[in-house]
Amino acid sequence: MIKLFKEHPASVNESYLEHMFVALSFFVQFTYAAFAALVHAFIPFLFVKTGSKIITDLNQRMTISRQRIK
Repeated sequence: MIKLFKEHPASVNESYLEHMFVALSFFVQFTYAAFAALVHAFIPFLFVKTGSKIITDLNQRMTISRQRIK
Protein backbone atom coordinates (compact mmCIF):
# COMPACT_ATOMS: atom_id res chain seq x y z
CA MET A 1 0.00 0.00 0.00
CA ILE A 2 2.79 2.43 0.85
CA LYS A 3 4.29 1.75 -2.58
CA LEU A 4 1.14 3.16 -4.20
CA PHE A 5 1.61 6.44 -2.32
CA LYS A 6 5.29 6.77 -3.22
CA GLU A 7 5.43 5.43 -6.78
CA HIS A 8 4.09 8.43 -8.71
CA PRO A 9 5.83 11.14 -6.63
CA ALA A 10 9.10 9.26 -7.11
CA SER A 11 8.48 9.16 -10.87
CA VAL A 12 8.59 12.98 -10.89
CA ASN A 13 11.57 13.09 -8.50
CA GLU A 14 9.58 14.26 -5.45
CA SER A 15 8.86 12.87 -2.02
CA TYR A 16 5.26 12.19 -1.05
CA LEU A 17 5.05 15.48 0.92
CA GLU A 18 6.75 17.51 -1.82
CA HIS A 19 4.32 16.12 -4.36
CA MET A 20 1.37 16.82 -2.08
CA PHE A 21 2.36 20.47 -1.70
CA VAL A 22 2.97 20.88 -5.44
CA ALA A 23 -0.43 19.34 -6.19
CA LEU A 24 -2.08 21.57 -3.59
CA SER A 25 -0.43 24.64 -5.10
CA PHE A 26 -1.92 23.63 -8.47
CA PHE A 27 -5.31 23.21 -6.78
CA VAL A 28 -5.14 26.73 -5.35
CA GLN A 29 -4.20 28.18 -8.74
CA PHE A 30 -6.96 26.21 -10.52
CA THR A 31 -9.46 27.41 -7.92
CA TYR A 32 -8.44 31.03 -8.50
CA ALA A 33 -8.66 30.53 -12.29
CA ALA A 34 -12.14 28.99 -11.92
CA PHE A 35 -13.27 31.90 -9.75
CA ALA A 36 -11.90 34.39 -12.29
CA ALA A 37 -13.71 32.56 -15.11
CA LEU A 38 -16.96 32.57 -13.13
CA VAL A 39 -16.75 36.31 -12.47
CA HIS A 40 -15.72 36.93 -16.09
CA ALA A 41 -18.79 35.03 -17.30
CA PHE A 42 -21.07 37.58 -15.63
CA ILE A 43 -18.88 40.68 -15.81
CA PRO A 44 -16.87 40.28 -19.05
CA PHE A 45 -14.58 43.25 -18.51
CA LEU A 46 -13.13 41.71 -15.32
CA PHE A 47 -10.46 38.98 -15.32
CA VAL A 48 -10.17 39.14 -19.11
CA LYS A 49 -6.91 37.17 -19.30
CA THR A 50 -6.55 35.85 -15.76
CA GLY A 51 -7.84 32.31 -16.25
CA SER A 52 -5.94 31.63 -19.45
CA LYS A 53 -2.72 33.12 -18.01
CA ILE A 54 -2.95 30.90 -14.93
CA ILE A 55 -3.53 27.79 -17.06
CA THR A 56 -0.61 28.72 -19.33
CA ASP A 57 1.66 29.30 -16.32
CA LEU A 58 0.67 26.01 -14.70
CA ASN A 59 1.27 24.14 -17.95
CA GLN A 60 4.70 25.73 -18.21
CA ARG A 61 5.54 24.81 -14.59
CA MET A 62 4.53 21.22 -15.18
CA THR A 63 6.38 20.99 -18.50
CA ILE A 64 9.58 22.45 -17.05
CA SER A 65 9.53 20.09 -14.07
CA ARG A 66 9.07 17.10 -16.39
CA GLN A 67 11.99 18.20 -18.58
CA ARG A 68 14.27 18.42 -15.52
CA ILE A 69 13.60 14.76 -14.76
CA LYS A 70 14.54 13.36 -18.18
